[in-house]
Amino acid sequence: MSIASFGRNTSKLKALLGIRARLGILALILVVPLMLDRVRILEVTRSKQITQAANELSELAKHTADAQREIISTVQAVLKSSAYIYSTAAQQGRGCAIMRASLRVDLPWIRSLNLVDADGVIQCSTQSAFVGANVRDRDYFQRAMETHEFVVSDYVVARPSGAPTIVAAYPVSAIEGNSEALIIAAVDLKWMSQLINNRGLRAGMSVLLVDGNGIILAAPEDSANLIGRPLKDASLLEAVTLREINLDREYGSISFESADGEKKAVSFARVAGTRARMIVSINQSAMLSDINGEIRTAYIQLALVGLFTLLGAWFAGERLIMRPVRMMTDMTNRFGRGELSARVSTAALPAEFVPLAKAFDSMASQLSEREREMAAANDRLTVIATLDLVSGLANRRGFQSRLEFEWMKALQSGSQLSVLMIDVDHFKLFNDTYGHPEGDACLKRIGGVLAATANSYSGFAARYGGEEFCLLLPSSMSAHAMQVGEEVRAAVEGLSIPHRTSPGKAVTVSVGVATVTPGDAQPEDDLIEAADAALYAAKRQGRNAVVAHGLIQPAPSAISLAG
Repeated sequence: MSIASFGRNTSKLKALLGIRARLGILALILVVPLMLDRVRILEVTRSKQITQAANELSELAKHTADAQREIISTVQAVLKSSAYIYSTAAQQGRGCAIMRASLRVDLPWIRSLNLVDADGVIQCSTQSAFVGANVRDRDYFQRAMETHEFVVSDYVVARPSGAPTIVAAYPVSAIEGNSEALIIAAVDLKWMSQLINNRGLRAGMSVLLVDGNGIILAAPEDSANLIGRPLKDASLLEAVTLREINLDREYGSISFESADGEKKAVSFARVAGTRARMIVSINQSAMLSDINGEIRTAYIQLALVGLFTLLGAWFAGERLIMRPVRMMTDMTNRFGRGELSARVSTAALPAEFVPLAKAFDSMASQLSEREREMAAANDRLTVIATLDLVSGLANRRGFQSRLEFEWMKALQSGSQLSVLMIDVDHFKLFNDTYGHPEGDACLKRIGGVLAATANSYSGFAARYGGEEFCLLLPSSMSAHAMQVGEEVRAAVEGLSIPHRTSPGKAVTVSVGVATVTPGDAQPEDDLIEAADAALYAAKRQGRNAVVAHGLIQPAPSAISLAG
């Protein structure tokens, strides 16, 4: 970084950190840390609550899954007992009757107990309406017959009652190897939901029991309408959770943001011996609503304290510092506008500002004087920049500026504009013969002739360069321009400036004349080029002559390049 850039950056920083800003920063340094510490404590508390809730979710999912496992285990024990009773009594031909008579009646989560033969037909049931129903196509029947182990189904609709349930099946072959019968029990899902309701849940928390196909088996009372529906249809969880719980894992957790922007945390646990999962979720917004409200209040208080602190610092800086500074700034601005009599009453200023006010008075006086001197110097420079000191005429720059002005003027009025290009004949030989001082004296006398001619015809004369001059004639027709050119030629010849190396033994000039009516699409340089072409034509004709260019129709007496 350059020193200049570093200096500019430092100046910008100082401008931002003005007196009032510094006072405000100092006040904020005193009060903001106290408020931020309070916010920090609340943020720590919220983090602890989130961690505690995550742990609680995991534990609740496991404990609820264990409770559901107890129900399944109880059902398994009942089926195993019934299978044993049936296998023993079947040898006496009374298996079905003895099995029904021995069934406990204090198991509310078992809807019915049924005996299914190898063909899937219910031969015996605690509910007579089920006898004769065929369950051969049921997945649980096929798995139990293949594995000869205890099996729990996913969500099914019972036949013929049409009630939603899950079915536990126990093969009699596990007791009696020769039997192909199954003991099946329909489990009441309401008791599973009741078990969930008995769990104390905090605000924003919800529990679901989901089978291996993602169908909801049990839910709290306020979500009972979800039972039997796919998990992805529940507002509690989204498809990303469904993908997670389908992994072959006993336990797991996931956090995500729902479509409505709510942050949610989910834990799941497998119900041992089944494909079911217990899923516990919590809406962090609901759980943290109280602590979030306190944090928002703390931030609002922080903003208000910061605002009042800044306003107090601003008011103090305004009254004690900025108002005197503004008064002196106004006085300085008035000095800069030329009001040198402007003064600030010292009675309105603190004593520390009085010397500064006097220094400003002195400085303003000096600046005013220097400004006048610079204006005069600029005027002199402007004149010098457009003046040729040798001939006393305007230089090429001054001529170009005047030409642009007269061109626009003629363009607006529709009048003609003429230019005379004048060149001193054999001037190089003159300088070589008489020296440059004499050459400058010659140019000065010719400049005098052109200045007089320009004054006579409201024209503008300039030295175009070297020994070449220009004469601009506004509102001049070609014939008039030729007449003026002849006057210039004759006047220079009449000066009788000796020039022994010239054919005429005196200094003469050649004149090229061009006249045009300016148009919008016509450049100004065309007029200069035409006059210059006419000048070279005059030189080819033997010099000391006046020639007009055929840019427009010339007068009859003019010698035209167009012919």
